[in-house]
Amino acid sequence: MSLLHKLGNIIDDCKVEYKYKMENPSLWSFVQRQEVGGAGESAEGAVALEGNVLASGDNAAFMEWLLREKNMGGKLKMVYIDPPFFSNADYAAEVKIDTEKLKLAAVKQKAYRDTWENGMEEYLSMLAYRLYLIRELLADDGGLWIHLDWHAVHYVKIIADEIFGQENFINEVVWTYKSGGVSKRRFARKHDTLLYYGKSKNYFFKAQQEKSYNRGYKPYRFKGVKEYKDELGWYTMVNKKDVWAIDMVGRTSSERTGYATQKPEALLRQILDSCTEEGDLCADFFCGSGTLAATAQQMGRKWIACDAGRLAIAETEKRMWNLGAQFAMVEATPAGDAGESPVSVRKSTYGEGELMVEATVEQAGISDKKLLKVRLLDYVPPKAVYEMLDEKNTKAVKRLIKKDSLCLVNFWAVDRTPSEDGIVRPNQMIVRDKKGLTMEYEALGNSFGDENGEILVQVWDLFGGRASAKVKLNVIE
Repeated sequence: MSLLHKLGNIIDDCKVEYKYKMENPSLWSFVQRQEVGGAGESAEGAVALEGNVLASGDNAAFMEWLLREKNMGGKLKMVYIDPPFFSNADYAAEVKIDTEKLKLAAVKQKAYRDTWENGMEEYLSMLAYRLYLIRELLADDGGLWIHLDWHAVHYVKIIADEIFGQENFINEVVWTYKSGGVSKRRFARKHDTLLYYGKSKNYFFKAQQEKSYNRGYKPYRFKGVKEYKDELGWYTMVNKKDVWAIDMVGRTSSERTGYATQKPEALLRQILDSCTEEGDLCADFFCGSGTLAATAQQMGRKWIACDAGRLAIAETEKRMWNLGAQFAMVEATPAGDAGESPVSVRKSTYGEGELMVEATVEQAGISDKKLLKVRLLDYVPPKAVYEMLDEKNTKAVKRLIKKDSLCLVNFWAVDRTPSEDGIVRPNQMIVRDKKGLTMEYEALGNSFGDENGEILVQVWDLFGGRASAKVKLNVIE
């Protein structure tokens, strides 16, 4: 049977799966493990999803949880997804390690897989099921943007037409850019396609304006037509067209994270400007390095972001911290573990590394306050990190750990008064920048530590691995 004939079966099977999942208990739940800047659990102890949430885990399981456990159906104003493109390639992120103790070229780590054992049928089934979930999460006046390219967009449009209704298709937006490869066997492929659907005919949309230059850049002088002039020449203002020329994220751009297939904030800004307003809740369930969340944060929108990749989650968390965002982090856990102690359910699903820290407290000179000093001593990444490296890079990283293990640290945080609920509430995050990363932290205060005299320190490495340690304070009289 041809793929075209199988499309109907794919849609029907996903519809049955959606109904079954909504009526039966899930194998996965999501628990909060971190709260940044005071945004996290509500007074009742449930994750406050009207705010900003970063979720680590399978996006289908997360959306099911949002619908079934959190009653989030009809709450999202806009969803943007940038799923795998069916490129039949696995993508890597380039990790640059700054150390003087060992010469080491940039290490490439697998970021995400875009290869499909059962071909296009498997890929479309994956995406179709998630489109059903997204449709239920969208508000009646909400909209969905699906970001793809030439590999599968034509099939996905047929499926999206069936799930959302052909009458709710709004636009096919072409994003054109300059970067990328060329070929002597075809025209250079220099665009992606974004499919825009409304949940209903009542979708919210606010037309944006752009310059339209006159022919020859000369004035028309038509009656009733307002014209303007800039350094290029004369133009009028018209509603934005469905072809957008926006540069990729350049190698020297301050936006650049090193994450594979990162999208520019300017692209997401145009989408958010057109179909959301300040205070609206939007989501990205294939968040990658967090461009939708970062742009929404800067534009005064609320956001939900999800990804299954540890590198994606680490990069997004770092990005949001740098923006001063308040957000909660939740993580997938087997549903049967949801009632266990907070510490046990908040262990990483891919394991934690090993961390050595020293921390002291002493009187701060003539002040009546105390001085906390924290210093990182050693770090060993979780074994799961090596699963994302090839043999050559694995050996290089293991050599590096023996010479200078702390050079692997990307950012770290200190929770000066750990709470009993197991949720980490960092007071400070120390982030690696172009100048490097400090391994020491100091703070003044009246008291530090929990009832056992311990603080909590967490480390995230350049590969998305992490480690945490409760450290007994050494009190110096």
